[in-house]
Amino acid sequence: MLRYRAWCTTGSAALMLAMIMGTLVNGLTAFFVAMEAAEGWGRSEIAAINSFGLLGIAAGSVIMGFVSDRLGIRPICLIAVAVMGACLLLTAYAHAPWQLYVIFFLAGALSGGALFAPIFATVGNWFPTSAGLAIGVAAAGQAVGQGGVPFLSAYLIERFGWRGAMIALGTAILVTLLPLAAFMRDAPAAAASGAAAQIPPIRPSVAVPILSVAVFFCCACMAVPLMHLMPMIQGLCIPATDAGGVMLAMLLAAIVGRIAYGKLCDMIGPLSSWAVASSLQTAGVLAFTQFASFRGFLIFSIVYGFAYAGVMTSVLVSARALTPPARRGALMGIILAFAWIGHAFGGYQGAATFDLTGSYTTAFAIGSAAGVLNLALVMTLLVLSHRRNLPAAAGALT
Repeated sequence: MLRYRAWCTTGSAALMLAMIMGTLVNGLTAFFVAMEAAEGWGRSEIAAINSFGLLGIAAGSVIMGFVSDRLGIRPICLIAVAVMGACLLLTAYAHAPWQLYVIFFLAGALSGGALFAPIFATVGNWFPTSAGLAIGVAAAGQAVGQGGVPFLSAYLIERFGWRGAMIALGTAILVTLLPLAAFMRDAPAAAASGAAAQIPPIRPSVAVPILSVAVFFCCACMAVPLMHLMPMIQGLCIPATDAGGVMLAMLLAAIVGRIAYGKLCDMIGPLSSWAVASSLQTAGVLAFTQFASFRGFLIFSIVYGFAYAGVMTSVLVSARALTPPARRGALMGIILAFAWIGHAFGGYQGAATFDLTGSYTTAFAIGSAAGVLNLALVMTLLVLSHRRNLPAAAGALT
């Protein structure tokens, strides 16, 4: 019965992550061209909406990481769902970019930031062993949303315009996710105490700063294709629905990849898994600039989607393994705040570079360079962990 409850919690977490994080992380990618045409806003102004949302997630991750250790997961989830739905409904009535910046920052802080770190910590606590696989399944839900929300939004925009699409998304979140949020429970004491027995192999005073900088560069790399692949494809005169299909294919492949990398974390350790995923992501981001046809983008997006998918899963399992249980919610919130700041920087960097150069080639190259810096820091953590007998602590990493 306990195992069944654990997997039900994981499934509910996956669905909430799909709709909320799928909207905040790169759901706006389907709105670039429509907002530009309807409102006359620049590409960088629109990208800044997403960046403010991600900065909100960063701020919320730090604050709500501390709060979640005291409130528990169910109130956090109810707040996150209610705020996200309300903010999307409010977005439809905004008429200036600064209004959208405020709304998305609040949605990020009180919805995405409230949800992200606590929900993964909760899922991990339900699985004293093999937490990597469970976290991979929950992370796969986010991959569904990151592909599904832009794909669905492209059709909603064509039928209702961008404002009507926002109303439809907000309504769907409230109707679908409020019951799931009410279902969420913290792990029982027996499971949580099993998870709490794990000892980090590197001192937090060393691991947390390195992890924080690493995830900043990691997500600065990741954000470029997540936010700009769809408008880049549309710039080649490929229809929005086809471009959305490429995103969907990439992130559907990422569903399988996130689960596979979760298992890989359990097998070889999360830092090694992160190194593998980061290498593939860094090379893949630069490779996107070499395609010009719908078919080429579609085929490579499937390959890339599976390859890069393990980055977030490996980051989450690594952060969990390298933080002490008593302060895990707070420290994971700090680490993941840097991840969302990196996302915000990467998304805005792509748009600003496009506005300056009229092309995405340089933007994708800068993203790939950030990936190289991330990989160097991950390798540093691997060296430090092996010096401290990480193989002996393998059980603690899962």
